[in-house]
Amino acid sequence: MTTATSMNPSLFRVICILHSVIALTSGTLMMFYTEKASIFGPGSEIASKLKGSTPHDELLIQISQSFSGLLLFAIGFVLFMVSFVKDREFHSFFAGGSVILSLRVNGFVEGFVRVENRRSCL
Repeated sequence: MTTATSMNPSLFRVICILHSVIALTSGTLMMFYTEKASIFGPGSEIASKLKGSTPHDELLIQISQSFSGLLLFAIGFVLFMVSFVKDREFHSFFAGGSVILSLRVNGFVEGFVRVENRRSCL
């Protein structure tokens, strides 16, 4: 059963592989090159402030960033595997689920930023 909104399988594969490469690269950089990668984001001055004040804080921050990188790497690996699925119904299901997940994460981040902005004003 094909619908008018079904996506071309090769386009789905290209999109999944592109996102997979981005997630795998970002995850690897976060796991193994945290210091060098953080300079590109906020800048070297702010990155040095974000390291932590004690060795224990530095270790916790490094472990947290490594786990975040591992999660990104795992997501990239799953996307790479999904890109080779040939079922069109699964394509639409996966794409719809990805859009819903992205919207929910975006809403969570916006809510978190709003709460933090209220706290800083107090």
